[in-house]
Order: sequence, then structure tokens, then C-alpha cells
Amino acid sequence: MRSIRNAILLVAGLPGVALLATAPARAQTYDPRYPVCIEIYTIDGSSIDCSFTSIAQCAATASGQSAQCYANPYALRSRPPGPGPSPPRRNR
Repeated sequence: MRSIRNAILLVAGLPGVALLATAPARAQTYDPRYPVCIEIYTIDGSSIDCSFTSIAQCAATASGQSAQCYANPYALRSRPPGPGPSPPRRNR
């Protein structure tokens, strides 16, 4: 009876041990102040750096590396100047 209880405790505890043994995931940071990001690929994985103001600036940094530049999906988009929304129409 005691060996059955120990076996149940062992099986129940394995997922908890596996959860604690895994490494925490690194969060990718997308700085919303900059419109262009670079993703640099290495043997250990990849890293993302969103600190560029233009694709040309990013491309100069990416030159000679295994990397790619792309538009920051979280960049703060400024609205182009122009007329605001039109007033609602009235039905007569």
C-alpha cells in the first residue's frame, strides 16, 4: 500500500519538477518609439533590436551578418496631418 502511494506521489510530482526545470523564456522587446527592427540570427538563436529610425540605418548594421530588417509592428504610428473626421450626416 505504501509503495502505491509513493508511486502516485512520484507521478503527480513529475510535471511540477519538469516545470521548474525549464528555462524561463526571454521576452522580445519592441521599442514603440522606433519604426524599424533588426533580427540577428546566431547559432544560439536570434535577438531582436528595435532601435532604428530607418531601413537604411538598419541595413547598414545588418550588413555582413545573418540578419533582417523589418517594420516594427508595435511602432507608434503618427497620423498624417489633415482634416479630422467628418461630422455625422443627418437623414431628412
